[in-house]
Parts: sequence; C-alpha cells; structure tokens
Amino acid sequence: MSRILSRSAFTAATAAAFAGVAFVRSPARAAQFSYKLGHSTRPTENLHLHLTSATDAIRAASGGRLDIQVFPSGQLGTDAATAEEVRSGAVQMAAIPAVNLQESVPLAGIDSTAFAFRDHAQAQHAMDGPLGDFVIKSLAAGGYHIVYRPFDLDFRQVSSATHAIAKVADFADFKVRVATSKIMLDLFKTLGASPTPIDLSALYVSLQTKLVDGLEISPSAMLGFKFYEVQKYLAITNHAWSGFWLTANPQAWNDLPPDLQAIATREFTTAIIAQRKDMVGLSQGIIADLGRKGMATNTVDPVAMRAKLQPYYRRWRAEFGETAWSLLERTSGKLG
Repeated sequence: MSRILSRSAFTAATAAAFAGVAFVRSPARAAQFSYKLGHSTRPTENLHLHLTSATDAIRAASGGRLDIQVFPSGQLGTDAATAEEVRSGAVQMAAIPAVNLQESVPLAGIDSTAFAFRDHAQAQHAMDGPLGDFVIKSLAAGGYHIVYRPFDLDFRQVSSATHAIAKVADFADFKVRVATSKIMLDLFKTLGASPTPIDLSALYVSLQTKLVDGLEISPSAMLGFKFYEVQKYLAITNHAWSGFWLTANPQAWNDLPPDLQAIATREFTTAIIAQRKDMVGLSQGIIADLGRKGMATNTVDPVAMRAKLQPYYRRWRAEFGETAWSLLERTSGKLG
C-alpha cells in the first residue's frame, strides 16, 4: 500500500506526532543492530513522518534484527555537528541538508545554487540524473554512504519583520538569517543584504530580539517552528531548493548483512519517493496556512535577481568546477 499522504492524512499524522513528541520507542530486545538516525526538522514535518514509517517497515521486515531510532528536532546536535558525527561513526545515520554537508564536501551545496530550478519537478530531475550521480560520488569520497536520492524539503523563501521583499533593492542592508553555509552567505551578500548564520535552535530568540530582521527558510520550517509569530512578510522567492541527503556512516552500513542492507535501502527509497511526492502537494497549502496566520505574501520575479547575481554565478562555477556546473546547467539552463 502506498505511503503517500494526502493533505488531510498529513494533518492527522502531525496531530498524532505532537501527541507522541516526547517519546522515543525503545529498541526491540531482539535487535541485532540498533542504530540512531538524526535530523533537524520537527516531528510534525513530512520528512520525519516518512522516516518513521520507513524505520517501522524495516523493523518489521527484518523481524526486529535492525532497529533504527529516529531523533527529530536536532536532538543529536545541529545539522553541521550531526554530519560530522555520521562521518566519525558516533551516529550511524542522519538526514542532512545539502548545504550543511558543504563544509566537508564542497560540491554538496550545488543543488542550492540560487534560482537554478523553477519547480520541484526540475530540481528532483536534476538530482535523479547525472548531476545527482556526480554529487553522490563526491559525498562517498567525503565519508558518507548515501541512501538513494535526496528528500525534497521545498524551496527556501524569505521572510521579514520590517518590510516586504519584492525587488533587489529591498535586500539593501537587510539583516537576514541564513543557513550555515558558504553558498547562502555569498548569495545574500551579493544581493546587498547583511546575512548572519544562526542555528535553528537559536533562531526564534534571535528574531524576537532583533538580532536579525528576517530569515530564509522553507515554508514548512516557518510553520513548524512558528516563526510566523515574529515575522510579518513572506516573499515567495524560491531562491534555493532544499534537498536533504539520507546519509550513513560507511562502516556502520557495511556492518549490516546484505539482506538488511537490501531491506533498509528498499524501505528508505520508498519513503524518499513518497515524501517528495507529498511535498509538491503540501507546499502551496503550507504557504496558504502562513497567510491565514497573518503573513502578508508576495511573489518575487527571479529575472532581476539572476541579473544581480552574475558575480555570484562566476564564483560558484569556479568553486564547483566545469564538470559539475555543466551538469547543473543541463537542467537549469544558462546561469552566468
């Protein structure tokens, strides 16, 4: 039976997740392998719901031999810290944003190149093809086993407490929180903003105290972390697609017998495909929810943004290399 969630089913599932958020299932006593899997999204977001669906299926299909416990909301550490814990083997698995893998594997951030993709289908197509293959090879060389292709955590948008962001000039001196990555810092600096990397765990207070006036983040995170309470405006910029790679420590993965590897790969692949399909349908509904919660919404034309970003594109073409950049432009078209 398909595990794809309708919007109504997703709402019901999130309510159930809230009811159980304080609890983590105890490992099955018969488990031959007990692994941890961390991620930074909330228990109500569809990435978590699909991950727990997959780990339940893995536990059942393996007869309890492989028990993978999922830890949401950064319980095992920040995205950057968890990425390093997976490489070291302190944590066996994690779903990590591509931009947070960039510190150890620079090419990992290429899927967040500004205004590279117009929609979910185009972004997923790029990461399912030669570009995704190239990134996976780089991640493997950097110390990560990758399960299938990335989750789709939506396009990132810009919110503000002070003024609407509608054109390039609106970014001038705008104090904006960005994800902790070089490519996001460079993007907003080039647009004329004053970007500051802040971890999700400290972001709400940073917005309350006006350390920053706005942020760039996915609408689902905006909703899940209730940032709409301290933000007034939402600009639909679609400035970067947000992919999460399901990573595993290579030694921990290789320790699994072939049959358990096959079960885990099958169930996680099913979950990733279902989550991506869900996100396409959920995205517009989440933006509408934010509007109902009081956020004034406008859509930004990417053409003027791309024109402003020509120096940015030149820098990242050199950073990622000609091979990777040409693979990106096969899907995105000419960027700079």
